[in-house]
Amino acid sequence: MENDYQEAMKLTNQLCFPLYAAARHVTGLYTPVLKPLGLTYTQYIVFLVLWEKDGLTVGEIGEKLLLDNGTLSPLLKKMEKAGYVKRQRSREDERVVVITLTETGRALREKAKDVPAKVAGCIDLPPEKAQMLYGLLYELLDNQKNKEGA
Repeated sequence: MENDYQEAMKLTNQLCFPLYAAARHVTGLYTPVLKPLGLTYTQYIVFLVLWEKDGLTVGEIGEKLLLDNGTLSPLLKKMEKAGYVKRQRSREDERVVVITLTETGRALREKAKDVPAKVAGCIDLPPEKAQMLYGLLYELLDNQKNKEGA
């Protein structure tokens, strides 16, 4: 029994560690690519959501990115100050804040168009394994969402 406990407590036996380390590594690959654009990784993923569908609420953005309002609000304020987005209270419900891209925010999409290819070129996995990993990670996220929603 003690031996099982010792094995379970080894870092090399933790699924969470390589997931954490890989996530940090991949996110770090974005830094030199996003820095010339003046963006952080979190700002970039907010842009990805808004470039796909503009005019979302803070809650909708948070839901898509699995981020809470406490993380998003200061980030969106910075993006507004930089002239990328506008934050406006909903007319229907003043508690709801709607985020829309400015012309500058929309124009940034063209400047960022090479980011996915540049970062993908840094990830050392064959395409079929990258696709398998993508599927497994979304399965993990979906399972967690379903568990929390149950």
